[in-house]
Amino acid sequence: MIPDLRLRPVRDDDLPHFFAHEQDPEATWMAAFGPADPADRLAFDAHWARIRADPRIVSRTVVVDREVVGRVSAFPVDERTEVSYWIDPRRWGRGYATAALGALLRELPQRPVYARAAKDNRASLAVLRKCGFVVVGEDAGFAHGRRAEVEEWVLRLPAEPADQGKR
Repeated sequence: MIPDLRLRPVRDDDLPHFFAHEQDPEATWMAAFGPADPADRLAFDAHWARIRADPRIVSRTVVVDREVVGRVSAFPVDERTEVSYWIDPRRWGRGYATAALGALLRELPQRPVYARAAKDNRASLAVLRKCGFVVVGEDAGFAHGRRAEVEEWVLRLPAEPADQGKR
């Protein structure tokens, strides 16, 4: 656990940080399933206006030592709740994604919760597994971050601890 890491609701002054994080080509490649044009600020602002207006979405800013280092969210997809996160690539490898996702999961009463990761994104898969997610399926789709079809793992945080031994 990162001692000074905390989550808070997203504020207007967080958005320039989020936008800057999305400009990193390596991060966009790793995330794969991101915006069609990460440099399109109008599309970014419209996307975040929709997120912040939807009461079903739980979106938090990740703060470490009073600095914005990323974001983490839970959102509905059909009948499921899915989670995602994006950490400033300059901060990768410090445990922030795992700590932030764990903190968000403690806020969410519902289980199961789902997540997705490109099959070759080993770091994201490790974060999800450390938080208790297990692989329950596969999918594929067009990924703007790679401009190609990308295979992904579908993961689930089980409703019951006994479910964690599956796959």
